[in-house]
Amino acid sequence: MHDKKKMKHNIIMLMILVLCLICITSLEVEAKCSPLPPTEVEALKEIGKELRKRDWNFEEDPCSNKSSWASPFDTKSEDWPSSMNNVTCSCSFPDETYHVISIMLQGQDLPGVLPPSIARLPYLTTLDLNRNYLTGEIPRQWASTKLEHLSVSVNNLPAGSIPSYLGNITTLQYLSLETNRFSGTVPLELGNLVNLTRLVLSANNLTGELPMALTNLTKLIELRISSNSFTGTIAPEFFQSWNQLQELEIQASGLEGPIPSSISILKKLTELRISDLNGKGSEFPPLNETTKLKRLMLRSCNLSGRIPDYILALKSLNMLDLSFNRLVGSFPEFTSLLQYLYLTNNLLTGPIPDWINNRDSRYFTDISYNNFSESSAQIPSCTGTLNSFKSFTARDNSLSGECLKKYPCGKDHYSLHINCGGEATTIRGTKFEEDADLGGPAKFFSVNIWGFSSTGQFWDKNPTAQDYIAKNVSLLTMENSELYTNARLSPLSLTYYARCLGNGIYNVKLHFAEIIIRGNASFYRLGRRVFDVYIQEQLVLKEFDIAKEAQGTDKEVIKKFKAVVKNKTLEIRFHWSRKGTTGSPHKGTYGPLISAISINSDFRPPLGRETKALIVGGASVLCLALLILGILWWQGCLNS
Repeated sequence: MHDKKKMKHNIIMLMILVLCLICITSLEVEAKCSPLPPTEVEALKEIGKELRKRDWNFEEDPCSNKSSWASPFDTKSEDWPSSMNNVTCSCSFPDETYHVISIMLQGQDLPGVLPPSIARLPYLTTLDLNRNYLTGEIPRQWASTKLEHLSVSVNNLPAGSIPSYLGNITTLQYLSLETNRFSGTVPLELGNLVNLTRLVLSANNLTGELPMALTNLTKLIELRISSNSFTGTIAPEFFQSWNQLQELEIQASGLEGPIPSSISILKKLTELRISDLNGKGSEFPPLNETTKLKRLMLRSCNLSGRIPDYILALKSLNMLDLSFNRLVGSFPEFTSLLQYLYLTNNLLTGPIPDWINNRDSRYFTDISYNNFSESSAQIPSCTGTLNSFKSFTARDNSLSGECLKKYPCGKDHYSLHINCGGEATTIRGTKFEEDADLGGPAKFFSVNIWGFSSTGQFWDKNPTAQDYIAKNVSLLTMENSELYTNARLSPLSLTYYARCLGNGIYNVKLHFAEIIIRGNASFYRLGRRVFDVYIQEQLVLKEFDIAKEAQGTDKEVIKKFKAVVKNKTLEIRFHWSRKGTTGSPHKGTYGPLISAISINSDFRPPLGRETKALIVGGASVLCLALLILGILWWQGCLNS
């Protein structure tokens, strides 16, 4: 026992000795390093002026990691990495001198220009200016740098082409130009960036066909080109060259279908998002060998045919969105591991399997707008995680199974007013009903004569219970501000319906106010919320932008329409087609937003039974009184 204690003591002492030697060696290396050269200090001063960054303290050593040069950040925070202030130096160079290797200034709201003086830092490999309010063109001087990571996403860069000289920075491994106003075609010279592993060009105004020179980017593992106005088809040669891809996003890019069969080459995909393809449709693409897929979206791709059986074998799949296609057949036997399932707006038939209703609240399923058998409508589908709105072949497919039986139509109604996402309130004698249900990724909500169907998941953020109701972040000064304090949100599709209405023509008022995107000189104003609005399945607003229409944020805009009610039901649908931005001011800022809805008949409502009875009763009493008076007068009893 004594020998064991002695051995343990010796091991501990040895470990302490080793640690001391490491510390001494580190201190010696530290002592050998010369401070940052004056040329780089002067370059930082010039960069600070160009960026208009005023909190760098040059009384401190820029490589000291002190507060003005390196602010701590929490990688577990919801906002990470939207706010970051770090200048990093390294002494691992032959000259044993500190050099600036990284500048990361995210979410600083810097109002200056993209700094040409970056080229004066010869050892800089990382430049991240994401989420600022910088202007100016990408400086030509940057073409001489050895940058490996470059991001100018979410800035106020002016409209214009992506400069071709970016193709000279052949050391680049990461390039993000997302959420700016770049226009024109993608330059051929980007094909020279053969070391590029991640390329993000989403949310710009890029046009034309993708250049075939991009097939040179054989090391790509991430590509995002959504929300642009490209033309042409997705050439099969691209997928053949990009066979290392792990994440691919082509949503509302302007490109046409069909999805080429060469997509089967992308066997390393973990996330695939393709949506809103124009042009020709196709059957389900061959993805049977992409066994690593965790999230799959093929939304509005004009897909037809049946959902293939191999989808069931993708054991890692957690999220599947096949909504807004023309898929047919019966409900597939998906595994219980699929947490998010969206089959919205297809042509699926047959019974809804029992396991759908038996799933617990961790799983979200949206099967709205399909043609399942009428017998399935008897299944109680009123949970907060299953949306079966208009999913049956019943004559009145506006109902959702048994959900509305507790709200029978006792009489016809001729008006309805809803404070969407907010509390009940009265405006000039008109009562707006409360709409405070939190909603959710697959939610059917009903109360009395109205309700809503909410479909969709915010893909780029961690989900919370508060995602589907917006709350204003500043003081509202418009008239009737209580209607705009809160609003209902949806990342894809939101339908409000009114039941039990008398048939006829109605006046519909839709109240909007942008209360999330800001109007000040900040990256908070760079977001563009764009969506479509349908009334009775007729498109009434296309690519509607609230802030643009209202000429600012926190300002109300009221759109008025006529609608015809024929089957006692009125539907208003708000739909996001992946236009606009998704990452400003924060990830997950997109989709329809509605503040209030007002519906009134455009005709005089007919009298109800009680009113008729009162009128008939009153008229009868009056006639009887007149008759008695007449008899009395006839007999001379009233001569006096």
